[in-house]
Amino acid sequence: MEHWDVVVVGGGPAGAAAALAARRSRPSARVLVLDRADFPRDKVCGDGIAAEALDVLAGLGIPPAAVTEGYPAVPRLRLRSPGGTTVERATARPSYVVPRAVLDARLIAAAQEAGAVLRRWQVRDVQVRDGHVQLDRALTADVLIGADGAESVVRRAVGVRPNLPSQLAIALRGYAPEPPGQRGVQVITTTEQRWPAYAWSFPLGDGRANVGYGELVSGGATRAGLVDGLHRLLPGVEPDGLKAHRLPLSTGRPRQPDGRVLLAGDAAALINPLTGEGIFYAVLSGALAGAAAASGADAGAGYRRALGHRLGRHLGHSSVASRLSRWPVLMDAVFRAAAAEQRVFDDVVALGLADGRLGVTTLAAAARSLR
Repeated sequence: MEHWDVVVVGGGPAGAAAALAARRSRPSARVLVLDRADFPRDKVCGDGIAAEALDVLAGLGIPPAAVTEGYPAVPRLRLRSPGGTTVERATARPSYVVPRAVLDARLIAAAQEAGAVLRRWQVRDVQVRDGHVQLDRALTADVLIGADGAESVVRRAVGVRPNLPSQLAIALRGYAPEPPGQRGVQVITTTEQRWPAYAWSFPLGDGRANVGYGELVSGGATRAGLVDGLHRLLPGVEPDGLKAHRLPLSTGRPRQPDGRVLLAGDAAALINPLTGEGIFYAVLSGALAGAAAASGADAGAGYRRALGHRLGRHLGHSSVASRLSRWPVLMDAVFRAAAAEQRVFDDVVALGLADGRLGVTTLAAAARSLR
């Protein structure tokens, strides 16, 4: 039976970051990445990359330019509240929009250049044994990192329960010609109808935009309803290649067990409950998991502590904000406050796209904006 120090299941941003971090923390580590598809391959996603995600990748040895080459910065963000308040401002730092087919191929190539081995393999069986983890009765690992997405085989194998329907969203995504007047602007628009739900349009800079629509599964979401929501919130947009994807929303601290099996990215239900953003969480949790893998049997506990230290307060704040956002009147107040004050806007963006928190200034400004 073939043995590796670290096996990573899933070669997306979380898996690639995990492999890079495992090699950086222990250069002698034998790291294997398994993915059921060949690269490049598409993934359903908004394709938006916040500056904070690039910071994490830079810490793993990938310069931002190597991630975003060919795709210009998107320096502005336009938000529309359920009640119709619209705010558009420059963000504190620009974001980028890079198709996942491109992004994932670049990141996994960087992991291979760092010494990780990539193999096409669909994992079907995971068994935790004394002293190692066994996969498909063919491979063993000192530590296994599950970065295999929302339907994670690894998560099920270690008994971590899936999200409840109220903590699970579904989104539909396609590509369309960039709408007029949107160059350099990411757009997120919401509505009271089927709330909480929103649509987005993110320009790639090549004449196209990533467009999509998402809502909670517990609302009885259907493909026809998702398409209708997309057309209702983004009239005149006719995307092609529409695909749907489930989003396990983060509603507190990730449920990471002790032991030799770690969960990162979507597999750990690390999706921002306010915006559906997942790439920042993916690369950060992957990096923390890869670094913790050197601890062997103590990896799970060490990784859980690292996640709590790095994201604990943020996840608590985003969970509270998500619950409060169920009242559209509160969202309208926050958006009005963001329209009035750049600092409030920056706080809202950091909470929804990175690891920000609800500041006293933002809460006070939102309270003043209640009508």
